[in-house]
Amino acid sequence: MKKILLFILVSVSLVVTTPTFAASPRSAVGGAQELKPRSIMELPLFERAVLIIKKFETLHQLRHRPYYGYGHRIQPGERFPQHRPLTEREADALLRKDLAKFCALYSQYGKDCILLGTLAYNIGSGAVNKSRVIRMLKAGNRDIFKAYTSHCHYKGKFHKQLYQRRVTEIMLLFDRCASSR
Repeated sequence: MKKILLFILVSVSLVVTTPTFAASPRSAVGGAQELKPRSIMELPLFERAVLIIKKFETLHQLRHRPYYGYGHRIQPGERFPQHRPLTEREADALLRKDLAKFCALYSQYGKDCILLGTLAYNIGSGAVNKSRVIRMLKAGNRDIFKAYTSHCHYKGKFHKQLYQRRVTEIMLLFDRCASSR
């Protein structure tokens, strides 16, 4: 029951805070009527992951270095403007590029590659590769809620917002019924 209530709370908070999902009238495109998605669940998994990351990372400013954009860690040799933060469009493109790279690392897990890529975007692929989550998925065990949400510590202490992020990710990106391969 607690998981269901948390899922509803998370879904509502994402829908309310995301301008893409504001109620919009039908728009004519090439003579056909289309509806914009009104729920995050109507979006592809990758787009859901992008929205979740944007919600929890926010747009980093210059003072947040070595992080840039939506939590991108600047790598040796990468060059970014020193005098201004990235625009929302630049940060979005960088986020999508990074997330696609992480998802590609876990492509052998099918749809679960988005969930694993999202976790790797936050904690790093090395930590994901050593995690109980990946061992459980390899073994075919899809009951990973507890293992996944255990990645909510910062500097050794429980962090409530990281827990909320993990619950949001698993509820919106993970299908318990899907096969892992």
